Amino acid sequence: MARFARRVQNSYSSPDLRLSPSEKLSPSRLRIEVLSGLTVALALVPEAVAFSFVAGVHPLVGLYAAFLVGLITAFIGGRPGMISGATGALAVVMVALVAQHGVEYLFATVVLMGALQIMAGVFHWGKFIRLVPHPVMLGFVNGLAIVIFLAQLTQFKVPGSVVTSGHTATAGQWLSGGPLYAMLGLVGLTMFVIWATPKVTKIIPAPLAGIALVAIVVIGFGIDVPRVGDLASIQGGFPMPHLPTVPLNFETLQIIFPYAVILAAIGLIESLLTLNLVGEMTDQRGGASQECIAQGVANTVTGFFGGMGGCAMIGQSMINVKSGGRTRIAGIVAALFLLLFIVAASPLIEQIPLAALVGVMFMVVIGTFAWNSLKILRIVPRTDAFVILLVTAVTVWEDLATAVVVGVIVSALAYAWNNASRIHADVYETSTDRKVYRIQGPLFFGSAEGFSALFSVEDDPENVVVDFADSRVVDQSALQAIEAVAAKYQTAGKHLQLRHLSRDCHDLLTRAGHLIIDSDDDPDYEIAVDYSVKTGILGGH
Repeated sequence: MARFARRVQNSYSSPDLRLSPSEKLSPSRLRIEVLSGLTVALALVPEAVAFSFVAGVHPLVGLYAAFLVGLITAFIGGRPGMISGATGALAVVMVALVAQHGVEYLFATVVLMGALQIMAGVFHWGKFIRLVPHPVMLGFVNGLAIVIFLAQLTQFKVPGSVVTSGHTATAGQWLSGGPLYAMLGLVGLTMFVIWATPKVTKIIPAPLAGIALVAIVVIGFGIDVPRVGDLASIQGGFPMPHLPTVPLNFETLQIIFPYAVILAAIGLIESLLTLNLVGEMTDQRGGASQECIAQGVANTVTGFFGGMGGCAMIGQSMINVKSGGRTRIAGIVAALFLLLFIVAASPLIEQIPLAALVGVMFMVVIGTFAWNSLKILRIVPRTDAFVILLVTAVTVWEDLATAVVVGVIVSALAYAWNNASRIHADVYETSTDRKVYRIQGPLFFGSAEGFSALFSVEDDPENVVVDFADSRVVDQSALQAIEAVAAKYQTAGKHLQLRHLSRDCHDLLTRAGHLIIDSDDDPDYEIAVDYSVKTGILGGH
């Protein structure tokens, strides 16, 4: 992932991702943070409007969510540089709730969703994100890059009943002819400006330069292409406190709780994965629990202000990082600019061509997709290659949370299978009546059956030693396998000794209800557990 982060950094020729102490409050740093925040705010507008349509709510519901969630997480989030707002991953879950019960139930659900996320942060559940393997992370960024790309294709459709090239185009139809060529040309121009700007100057963030130049060309020459205002009007006032008007009873809880759990899980998974990705790029660590609490507080507040909730946005976070944003200032400025657009500058913002914003997002796609993963698919183990492709596909066709869970499960099963196949024993005899099985590999539920098959009870001498010096007893299935083998030797009238069982194995045996006779640890690793034929009781030190 570090290599991937360096590749993204180099492709945009952005400033050093790590800040020296002298840079953090310098005028130059402040200018970069403000311009980066402005760039992010411009990119947030069409995304928030589009996701509002997906969820079936008014565009201002999405815009207020982008402002509130973005502002609060920028202040108290776990990673400076991250951008949060209304996202498509949450919107696709919300649409069913809104369609069946109305938007007020959505607001109540967002409040409960935030409370659950705060709980996750308080109990430090965010630390479990470290269990996500690297192949799952690669599949995540690849799948999300594809999702971002596909989401931009909707901007190549007619946003409303507008007159283009002398005839009326129906909303929802794909652009064609002159309007399509104009759109493609402007997208290409935006991408070229973003690529070329760092080679000329680093005073202004490259994405902002692309948006500004293309907007000037479109407005100055009166080019007839879709603009932000064609999606919906973004004009509105300050978000005001609003208590969800739902019955405060158990029936309401039954309706909103399942949605709140799903939304909280999806929001935290996407936020924590984005936190890890931004952390790799900016050389920062920690903050998972703090991010959970920040997301929870943001969503709780947003629900009480008529917003649809949100989570971290990898696309906008990448725009921020690539534009030079490294501190909390950029996120705060982005949220304040977004509020300014809503309250006072909507006529101007609505004139920005969608092609410019699409070009910015296409450059995000290029920078986000882990192109090196295409090369390593032939090098890494087949299971890892399969996980990368699987997570990518599920992210595109289902959703992020499902993809990550599936990837982790498949990776865990593959790991368990590989370890299960490692169990074997080095067998030798120390005398005519003594045989030693030196176990190699971990003993757990996956290898328990293979462990039992290692022994030849009928052919073994009177005394048998099972040495676990090169093994590790992991779980209850392993203990049961040991008991089963010991029972076979007892039935055959033979004596079984267990050596080099670790202290944690003793603890497992104790919790399992077996009698353990403890003594001082033996530096010579003498018999750790002795299975008595007469008593049938496990004992040892």
